[in-house]
Amino acid sequence: MDRQDVVIVGAGHGGAQAAIALRQGGFAGTITLIGDEPELPYERPPLSKDYLAGDKPFERLLIRPPTFWADRDIAFRLGSRVVRLDPAARWVETSDGGRLGYGSLIWATGGSPRRLGCAGAEAVHYIRTRADVDRLSAALPGVRRVAVVGGGYIGLEAAAVLAKRGLAVTVIEAQPRLLARVAGAALSDFFAAEHRAHGVELLLGAQVDAVETEAGRATGVVLADGRHVPADLVIAGIGIEPAVAPLLEAGAAGGNGVRVDEFCRTSLPDVYAIGDAAAHANAFAGGAVIRLESVQNANDMATTAAKAILGQPTPYRAVPWFWSNQYDLKLQTVGLSAGHDAAVTRGDPAARGFSVIYLRDGAVIALDCVNAVKDYVAGRALVAGAVRADPTALADPEVPLKTLAA
Repeated sequence: MDRQDVVIVGAGHGGAQAAIALRQGGFAGTITLIGDEPELPYERPPLSKDYLAGDKPFERLLIRPPTFWADRDIAFRLGSRVVRLDPAARWVETSDGGRLGYGSLIWATGGSPRRLGCAGAEAVHYIRTRADVDRLSAALPGVRRVAVVGGGYIGLEAAAVLAKRGLAVTVIEAQPRLLARVAGAALSDFFAAEHRAHGVELLLGAQVDAVETEAGRATGVVLADGRHVPADLVIAGIGIEPAVAPLLEAGAAGGNGVRVDEFCRTSLPDVYAIGDAAAHANAFAGGAVIRLESVQNANDMATTAAKAILGQPTPYRAVPWFWSNQYDLKLQTVGLSAGHDAAVTRGDPAARGFSVIYLRDGAVIALDCVNAVKDYVAGRALVAGAVRADPTALADPEVPLKTLAA
């Protein structure tokens, strides 16, 4: 059985960054990444935006060119999935029956799209991998009407791309507003108005009962209240399920993700978990144990795990940030708005450049910035320092946020 000094399970953002950080930190041992897709590490966020729109070829999504990995002696086993591990004997077993030993293991598998469980769900498309989007794109010719189940970032980004292509798009969201899990009402209302202005129909507070199909293709969606939504194609973006079953079966602590400490260590010896799969106590969530589904979290946790392996343990305390592009709108978010008790709108949403600033007990905990890069940049310091600021000053665009941070 072959053995590597570090085995990284998952060849996405987190796995790639872990390998890069190890080499940048002077790690000279052997490194192998195991990935269940056939491609080298690539960026996922553009899948629902530029790649789906056809504006960016896949080659431009690669995190690094092939020569980068070869030059740094970083090996890959692609098209393979880890199905079992033995933390005592220190090996992982892959879907092809092979085994690979490790000194340290980094679990960076992310997750898989949460599936609809209704009749006809086999005809639904998802957006998580290149193959998902390629299948979706191949199904688009002849399509006139699209139903998107889920009013979060993925669903709204796909809706924007398809609406710009001239398709009739209906978004079906179970919550009473869009982006309900990640943003306040002011931002939800703004994006609802934008999508409606681009011809997208929004059905809020609506539950899917079934997907109607014919010859394996969707023909419509039936809602729980009996309404019928005609559709030639159905896309679902309703979250992900963390891919952690082999770790939990091996005895790692966790449930909705694998529990890790401040150094990204699991309860298993020399086994780390990062990114979407890692449940951690987050300082910007008031110490609550959460999973963060973002590129930022994957990359920063990867660096934390690499430093621990290098003997330079540094606690994870990165400020969370996210982004979303819809139409000509660039949304940049810093911090976590969950649990806010006040929200201040800075600027004029009608001018399509504004920010929503969230506070808890008088301290700034998050900002949603729409076409407002300066607010986003200065807002990071407000969030990082949990700065207490006068709401009137926060709301005044003439008062630079950087002066409040100071």
